[in-house]
Amino acid sequence: LVVRSASALVEDQQTGQHLFQKQAEAVLPIASITKLMTAMVVLDAQTDLQEMITIESEDVDILRHSGSRLPVGTRLMREEALLLALMASENRSAHALGRTHPGGLGAFTAAMNAKAAALGLTDTRFAEPTGLSSGNVSSARDLARMVDAAYRYPLVREFTTREEATIRSGRRTLEFRNINRLIWNH
Repeated sequence: LVVRSASALVEDQQTGQHLFQKQAEAVLPIASITKLMTAMVVLDAQTDLQEMITIESEDVDILRHSGSRLPVGTRLMREEALLLALMASENRSAHALGRTHPGGLGAFTAAMNAKAAALGLTDTRFAEPTGLSSGNVSSARDLARMVDAAYRYPLVREFTTREEATIRSGRRTLEFRNINRLIWNH
């Protein structure tokens, strides 16, 4: 078995048995898997998923200059923002979800870290909700626990496995496809 990742853990979700490990304790930046914690915090907060939120200039990525198909001024339901964050790894959606959390972005990040602590993720720290910051770190062992926790949310399971979505924004219709190649390779 050749695994090119610096760190990996394959776990049987039913038994918890570790089938393969490679530096599973190493703490590394976790990129867009951060959005799973973003989703759990949004859903735990029980904010109105039908509430309209607006993509604002502060949601634009100035750290890595990643692209987005959501222009500033786009209005969408919180549920649609969550869908795009999970299905299409849409950074502006994820940031807007954190920004519009009760108490703002700081409170959202604090809630992400509190949730990590509650799940016993001792190697995990969050700096923001998108995964763009290298300050979002974890170990493969913690990520296995986090993925297992996220799996318990039916909406997370649905949105991460949806193949495509159409979002209406004013007069525009935007189509998004799931970025996970495994979804398309049945």
